[in-house]
Order: sequence, then C-alpha cells, then structure tokens
Amino acid sequence: MTTIYDVPADLLINNVAQKLKTEEKAKPPEWANFAKTGAHKELAPDNADWWYVRCASILRRVYIDGPVGISRLRSFYGGRHRNGVTGIHFSKGSGSIAREALQQLEKAGFIKTQKIGRTLSPQGQSFLNNAANEVKTELIKTNPALAKY
Repeated sequence: MTTIYDVPADLLINNVAQKLKTEEKAKPPEWANFAKTGAHKELAPDNADWWYVRCASILRRVYIDGPVGISRLRSFYGGRHRNGVTGIHFSKGSGSIAREALQQLEKAGFIKTQKIGRTLSPQGQSFLNNAANEVKTELIKTNPALAKY
C-alpha cells in the first residue's frame, strides 16, 4: 500500500491540488486574489492556483503531524521577517488562510475536529493515499528502475 511517505512531497501536493480544483472540494475565497500569505511576505503569491496548493499542503501537514491547530500551521508556514535596518526575526504565516482552508477541507469531509485539534478523517487518508499511489505509478512509468522501491 502506498502512503504519502513513499512519494516526493512536491509531486504529491501538485497532484492533490489538481484534484481539489477539478472536483471543486476547495474554492478560493473572494479575498484570496489580494492576500499575502503572511506578514513576512512583501507580495501576494505568483501562482494563480496558490489556494489549491496551500489546501493540499495543509492536508498533507495534518496527515503527518497528527492533531494540529491553527497556531502550529501558522508556525509551519511562517518565515523570516525583515525589519528594515534592525535584525531579522521569525514571523508566523497567515492565520485566516489556514483557518479558511481547514474549514473548507472539513466541509469536504477530509478533516475532522477533535478537542485537541484537527485530524485527518478516514476519507481524507484514503484520498491522500490514492493520490500518492497515482504519483507513484506515474514515477514508475517515467523511471522503471523505481519499481523496486
């Protein structure tokens, strides 16, 4: 059985993002065209489908990290905040992006809420494992030497 640990993260996230877009499981909010992904960023994302990529990435993070909340996701998506002439400090990512994405994924049935945080539902785990299997078969088609792994 193929899991998300068996395939490269970037290929998996792109595959899941395309599935979320085509199946309309996630939809960018109205403000997504103008939003930065955190206070440490100067500009909005370049990718037109960045919302789907972020939702797929959040789904993968919930799979890996177990019960997570908004604060942990904000820390994961944070980065270096340049403060002009003063030193560089860490700044957390946007909480509204993480919150809205988790709500949409929960509405789609991929995530469930518990007292200690949000976890992956069996439907969400199956969705990610199936996507990982698709990515693995595509990798094997392009490079047959990977079949032994």
